[in-house]
Amino acid sequence: MSSENEKSDEPEQLALIRETVRKAKVPRAKPRTWRGAALAKELPVARVVVNKGALHLDQFFDYAVPEELDEVARPGVRVRVRFGAGAHQVRGGRREGGRLIDGFLVERRAESDYSGPLAALADVVSPEPVLGPELLGLARAVADRYAGSLADVLQLAVPPRNASAERRPSPAPLPPPRAPEPGSWTRYERGPAFLDSLARGGAPRAVWNALPGPYWAQEIARAVAATLASGRGALVVVPDGRAAGRVDAALTEVLGEGRHAVLTAEAGPEKRYAQWLAVRRGAARAVVGTRAAMFAPVRDLGLAVIWDDGDGSHSEPHAPQPHAREVLLLRAAHDRCAFLLGSTSCTVEAAQLVESGWAQALGAGREQVRKAAPLIRTVGDGELARDEAARAARLPSLAWQTVREGLKTGPVLVQVPRRGYVPRLACERCRTPARCRHCAGPLEAPEQQELRCGWCGRGAPDWHCAECGSTRLRAQVVGARRTAEELGRAFPAVPVRTSGRDHVLDSVPGRPALVVSTPGAEPVAEGGYAAALLLDGWAMLGRPDLRAGEEALRRWIDAASLVRGQAEGGAVVVVAEPTLRPVQALVRWDPVGHAQRELAERAELGFPPVSRMAAVTGPPEAVEGFLTAAGLPADAEVLGPVPLPVVRPGGPRRPGDPPPGEQWDRALVRVPPGSGAALASSLKQARAARTARGGGEPVRIRVDPPDIG
Repeated sequence: MSSENEKSDEPEQLALIRETVRKAKVPRAKPRTWRGAALAKELPVARVVVNKGALHLDQFFDYAVPEELDEVARPGVRVRVRFGAGAHQVRGGRREGGRLIDGFLVERRAESDYSGPLAALADVVSPEPVLGPELLGLARAVADRYAGSLADVLQLAVPPRNASAERRPSPAPLPPPRAPEPGSWTRYERGPAFLDSLARGGAPRAVWNALPGPYWAQEIARAVAATLASGRGALVVVPDGRAAGRVDAALTEVLGEGRHAVLTAEAGPEKRYAQWLAVRRGAARAVVGTRAAMFAPVRDLGLAVIWDDGDGSHSEPHAPQPHAREVLLLRAAHDRCAFLLGSTSCTVEAAQLVESGWAQALGAGREQVRKAAPLIRTVGDGELARDEAARAARLPSLAWQTVREGLKTGPVLVQVPRRGYVPRLACERCRTPARCRHCAGPLEAPEQQELRCGWCGRGAPDWHCAECGSTRLRAQVVGARRTAEELGRAFPAVPVRTSGRDHVLDSVPGRPALVVSTPGAEPVAEGGYAAALLLDGWAMLGRPDLRAGEEALRRWIDAASLVRGQAEGGAVVVVAEPTLRPVQALVRWDPVGHAQRELAERAELGFPPVSRMAAVTGPPEAVEGFLTAAGLPADAEVLGPVPLPVVRPGGPRRPGDPPPGEQWDRALVRVPPGSGAALASSLKQARAARTARGGGEPVRIRVDPPDIG
């Protein structure tokens, strides 16, 4: 065929292709917009929760379901939708335009409550249903309690998608195990009865004051096994990955492999999502994990457990900042399942659950406590003043003697409230804090170097006390590294190990050694520590916070629980004034009594948990305007506003701190019991109205703030 014939055939072929496309019975839908595409014949409306955390958008939105997505657009799947198109952007009866965002399809409906034209679903990201009605109801309840949005809670509850993990099938579920033997639960007066109720399908609720020692993880595992024996699921939330590892090992020992899942950040996104899917699909009926596991979609939940609820790790830093204890309480109430709050210490919230009758106390008799707890001895200011060793060094003679005796049989734990070398300094003669002449910041001696300001970083080589003129300094609070150095010189033949924020040890051998740790980073010793020193107790008790005494006692008991019992020669020395209430509670090993007295005092003062409280923070004018415009309940009481400390530029910041260099105020809004829901609703509505209007300075709301000050 000649080239001329080839050129003459091209227009004819193109015309034929165009005509074929025109005569097609089903037009090909355009991606994302689905313009001209037919809708699903049944239930053509999809109700979607979009990934927009703004409070004024905290509602469901209706979208049309294209016929091609009918089969995969099931309730619970992830979808992509167009959001933000105006009423003028309508073509062919469909709303078009807007930004493409993620969401969850929560319901299919026959018709929409919205009378205008609907936009079509842009796409179904995955056919895997990840948002069931139980999880949706829980997320809604959490959002309402904490004056937040449903979208923000779902960001915490549903992990990000991992396609490779989603493609792999989950293993088949195993049959329920046999009910376990009580084991060490026999040490508790109601322990065997609690396990028996779980195994028979009951829903007991208990606040468990665990005995010191290494058995708490095995006891949790037996409670989980008893629940699984009844054909139900169980959920355990612990404060950190180290605790999760201990419960994981105990569950494997009691249940065997394949019956439980572990949800922690250390697992990585793919493995964690695969474990989460196994729970969602029913392949794993038991879950242990850290804070985010409080939303784990366990099927037929029969038991919710939280360990050490006073640990700050249980408080979520992201909006709406829920606490794992409160979320599990909501789950226990909604699912009517068993609940177990366990700790070697006792929070005021736990004491309130028992006093209100919502839960029963689960503890051991005094004889069992004396057998399991170490001997506690105190060193107060009077003893320190008369002790030559304490004036020359920093440790009193009793502490040195306890260390020497303990090192004969095993490792010795030394708890130091601060990390670093010498975090705070003061005049040796008059004890006036050493301050910078330029910004009045605290002077420090990092890494045993020259003096410098902890705020502005300027050096202070010629410092002298402004009160008495002395040029000699002493440490107010000595850090962990300096303590390790001093102990290393005193005991040169003994290895010294440190555990803190930069490097946390999980465990140490049972050989003689000195282990210097900051609170919360104490490693577990094989066979238990022979002794422990709790240094600088006044630094923990002197914090300007309502929970200072409770938190100090919790830190001390957590550390002392790692020491061998008194019958095995275990001893603990705490350097703190022995007449103070938390110190006395430690000596008697009575954290429950301390929490009960704290609860009674807070009831008289009207402080949480007896009342409900919310913190409103922001620039002074914004806070004042917000409180004026908010329709607070009639019985609400506003405390403040008061100025917050200004965060220096470049300095450390905690979650919730104001921007560096800005002056913010904080007001506390308090309501009596029964008005907490009304307070959260009014704050949410006021903030939603403020957001919808746009502009204005930011205002932050924190329901149930952990730090009241």
